[in-house]
Amino acid sequence: MNSTAVFNAFLSHRPFLCLFSAAPPPTRFPRRQSILVSLTPAFSQLAPQPTSDRLKFCDGTSDVELRLFLRGMRVQSSKDIHVDADEGSLVIKIKQSEGVATLMETKQLYGKIKPAETIWYLDDDELVINLRKQDQELKWPDIVESWESLNIGVLQLLKGTSICLVGNSSEINQKVAQELAVGLGYTPLDTKSLLETYARKSIDSWVLTEGPDAVAEAEEAVLESLSSHVRAIVATLGGKHGAAGRADKWRHLYAGFTVWLSQSEATDEDSAKEEAIKQVYDGCESYSKADVVVKYDSWDDCHAKSVAQASLSALKQLILSDKKLPGKKSLYIRLGCRGDWPNIKPPGWDPSTVNDYKAL
Repeated sequence: MNSTAVFNAFLSHRPFLCLFSAAPPPTRFPRRQSILVSLTPAFSQLAPQPTSDRLKFCDGTSDVELRLFLRGMRVQSSKDIHVDADEGSLVIKIKQSEGVATLMETKQLYGKIKPAETIWYLDDDELVINLRKQDQELKWPDIVESWESLNIGVLQLLKGTSICLVGNSSEINQKVAQELAVGLGYTPLDTKSLLETYARKSIDSWVLTEGPDAVAEAEEAVLESLSSHVRAIVATLGGKHGAAGRADKWRHLYAGFTVWLSQSEATDEDSAKEEAIKQVYDGCESYSKADVVVKYDSWDDCHAKSVAQASLSALKQLILSDKKLPGKKSLYIRLGCRGDWPNIKPPGWDPSTVNDYKAL
């Protein structure tokens, strides 16, 4: 089984995400690390959010710099400022005559930092904060991980690799695909619409007249034709009549990064984590072959953008764990999508043989 990043997205009044990601090696039980990611607004609602005229952000080679304009805040000295930085969060508080106010609070920096190397100082009426990156190669579009910054950052990381959405609901796959396509500037493709246009009948009537096997085979043919496409978001058919619901029809799905959109039956975060991990480890569903799993506790069309953002965040973590993944996907396509993902065999390998070649 290939390594899978798992997101639990509870789309409730105060939604949150939990990410488990690990570098791919193709092991049965990949090592994982857990990160809590809040979906609440990036800046604390208890304090006024810094506006563009009060905040300036600059991405450097080894660090990032944040400048906050303090004019009119009656800051007497550096003793009135408190900066608390963790590897993924930042809190800035300011001492005022009426008490301590939170100037800025984010629990989701765009990337990880080295908190012990955080430097801050006052420069006239500006608070300057220098944060040292853990990954110096990672470009930060913004100080926080947001829908806008993820669209810019993940677009660069993908290097043109397409994304395929799988899961039990064709409609949900379509809705999230549309959001991702708009955000990334990718081409939205929908296998359900393509199949219905080709057959001139609905998927339901097709299943009734010819059976689910015929539909799955037809979608597999569509996925084969789309496997060489770049910069595409492909929404696949949901349910067992879709190709993604069948373990023997993933050959061309591996050409892109696959995201499994799955509704959780759990009632709390910890149970959802256990549910997601068990599904991936057991491999009892074909969808568990996906690169990324995004779980949600309920669905409404207004949740599509939140699930799309969760998908981008999970993909970012997955690619950062192994930056060779996009190139490996490209190689897999060039060699003919032979079904040997993630252990790509040398050129000339025949999937119908049992010869044991060393993986590339």
